[in-house]
This record gives sequence, structure tokens and C-alpha cells, in this order.
Amino acid sequence: MPNSKPANVRWLIVALLIGFTFLGHFNRVSVSVAANAHFIGPGKLSEQQVGVVYSAFLLVYTCLMLPGGWLIDRIGPQWAMTLMGLGLGICAALTGVLGWLGLSVAAMFVPLLLIRGIAGASSVALHPGAARAVSLWLPLRERSTANGLVTAGALVGIAVTYPGFGWLMDQLGWPSAFVVAGATLACFAVLWYFLSVDQPASHRWSNSPSQYVVDNADNTTISQHVLDYADDMPPRTRGILGDFFRLFRNRSLVLLTLSYGAIGYVQYMFFYWVEYYFTNELKRPPAESREAAFIITMAMAVGMAGGGWVSDWLCRSLGQRWGCRLMALLGMGLSALFCLLGIATTNQQHVVWYFSLSLGAMGLCEGIFWTTAPMLENQRGGLACALMNTGGNGVGMLAPVVTPMLGKAYGWTTAIVVACCVCAVGGALWLGIRPESSQSSGR
Repeated sequence: MPNSKPANVRWLIVALLIGFTFLGHFNRVSVSVAANAHFIGPGKLSEQQVGVVYSAFLLVYTCLMLPGGWLIDRIGPQWAMTLMGLGLGICAALTGVLGWLGLSVAAMFVPLLLIRGIAGASSVALHPGAARAVSLWLPLRERSTANGLVTAGALVGIAVTYPGFGWLMDQLGWPSAFVVAGATLACFAVLWYFLSVDQPASHRWSNSPSQYVVDNADNTTISQHVLDYADDMPPRTRGILGDFFRLFRNRSLVLLTLSYGAIGYVQYMFFYWVEYYFTNELKRPPAESREAAFIITMAMAVGMAGGGWVSDWLCRSLGQRWGCRLMALLGMGLSALFCLLGIATTNQQHVVWYFSLSLGAMGLCEGIFWTTAPMLENQRGGLACALMNTGGNGVGMLAPVVTPMLGKAYGWTTAIVVACCVCAVGGALWLGIRPESSQSSGR
């Protein structure tokens, strides 16, 4: 049989998903830029109140992640991502409307809590829904590349928010900046709805169904017809409560979730505390600390974008199981090593480069997580991705609290060494993960 190419429109779907993660994280982080410039201060909101507003988003987001995964499986990623974009976009715009209504910043505390909580609920489908769409649209040999690009979009969105949303506020004022950013995401969600489908064969720009070839974990053809692929991995399922409990009987998925928790711990440590570390521990000026934080964040985005392609190449060369394992062991192992070198050096410029290499190495293996989760539960791919992301956020949320506690009690070097150990253990967990297990029904 000829080895024809999959539907070319698949890369349009990937580009749209990259746009979603970019705009989604831009709108998530924009409130912190506005808070630093306009919300915090005498007669306004205290730092503690703003911290509660930030936590409202993250708490609701994490608690509703599993129900969100169930919803993705129920209605499919086309509708789930559309609702996500509309919901988060409207919440961002409503933040600006508070300013248009003439409310004082001090009076905005409760409205902001409500809006940020709803924004957290609206956002749960972003990453699990994107990974689910990738699993439906792309053959296995290309999924880590696609997932790496999609997750890189999120990091670029975060990095661009600080100068980008700041520029919008300077040009339009903070209320209009929120409305513009939110409206852009909502309009993008409508564009996604009209350009995407859950069944690749039904897309008006797809190649003929007979040309859609899907590869299994051993790179052998399992179908010449896209509908056979859809039957193997249905875009919508009627989930029940028991589906959630069955996830915990999947040993590989549980280990994957714990490993992604290790990724989350190190990421959150850097995201929340790296600027503080440069300013207060290394005694660098605030401007240099912000520049260092930007460089380190962008390094992870570069690692994500390139790591997906490397992962797919390794899986084609070594098989899915050992390709993923090698990428996880190398990526997370090197991340821990470079981080240790960063705290061992006395040259502050070298600290920036070592920390950048650390997060860049970690970014290399991001794609394999989002590729593997729906493979391990192909009948409940959205729920599997949601469980993994719950682990990433749940364990990750410990880092902002544990890191300063360890730093105060034992020094910041100890706090960072603990994160390095967590990272190394997370990589080692891949020795027990079988990425192809759902294909063979072995759990």
C-alpha cells in the first residue's frame, strides 16, 4: 500500500492551537501586569489581596481540571476550545469593563475575585483540549512535534505579555487594554470553530480520506482510512463517573502524572521566584532581574519547540517506549544538572545561561507528556490529559510555598537543590511508563 501523507490541513489546526495557547496565556497573565502598574498601592489593593485574586484563578482552574477533561471527551475539542476562548476572552474584557464603570480599584476586589474564578473555570480545556485535538488530527510520528509547538506558544505568550500588555495599557489605558485583549481571544475562538472539526475526514480542506495514514507505536500502518482512526480514538465519548476512578488503575498514567508533577514543581519555582532570586539573592538591579527572567522563560519555549521534533525522531528510531524514555531521562536529567551548575557558579552571567539551559532542557520533553497521555487512555483522552495536568498544577503549586520556606530555613541553594532532586526523580519515573500500553490494552 502507498504511504500517502495525512491531511495537509492538520498544520493549520496546529497553528490555530498555537494561537490559542499564546492568546490564552497572554490573557491569563495580563492581570499581573495591570496589578503591578495600577492595582497595588495605598488606597488601592494590597499585595495580599492581589495574591488572593491570583490564587482564585489557579484554585478553580486546578479543581475543575478533571470535570473539564470529562467535558472535552463529551463534546469534543472543537466545541471545548471554542467555549474556552469565549469564556476566558469575556472574563478578560469584563475586567476592563470594571474600569469603564468607574469603580475605584479598592472596590474591585470582590468583582475581580469572581471574574478570575470564572476565568479559571473557563481555562481548564486549554491544554487538555489542545492535546486531544493533536491526537485526533496528527499521526503518532508527528504528535510530539505538534505538542511541543503548541506548548511553546504558551511560554511565548507569557513572555510577550509583560512588554505587550504594558504597551497596550500605555496606548489605551488599562480598561481598554483588557477589553481589546479579551475581544481578540473571543474572536479567535469563533475563527477556530469555523476552521476546525473533530473528524479530520469531514474537514472541507482535507485530503481524501483514503490518503490519511495513521502510524501506531511501531511505525506500521494501522489504517488507510481516517474513519478507522476515528473509531480507534473517538473524538467524543459518553463518560461516566467510573471513568475517573478507572484512570487510577492505569499504572503508566499515574506515573506520567507524577512525573509531570515534577515538571510543574520546577517550572513554578522558576516562574514565581527566579526574578526574586536574581534581585534579592544575587543583588542584581530589578531591570536586569526581569531581563534574566525573560531570557530563561524564552529558553524553555525554544526547548519545547525543538524538543517535539527531536522526540518524534527518537521514537521513529528507537520505538515509542524507548524514544520517550530517553527524551525524558536526558531532558529532565540535564535540567537538574544545569540547575545545579547555576547555583554553583559565582559568575552571575553564567547563572543566567545555566538556568536557561536548565529550563530549555526541561522544555525538550514537554511534548512527550501531551502525546503520551491520550495514548494511554484513547477512549478518554481528554480526561487523561486533564489528570496529568492536575498533577502538574497540584504538585507545581507546592513550589511557590515550599521554595521560600526552604530558602528561609536552609538557604536558597538548598531550596533549588530540592527542586533538582524532584526533577531527577520525575525523569526516572519514565522507566515504568509504557507509552504504547493502550494500543495493546496492557495496563
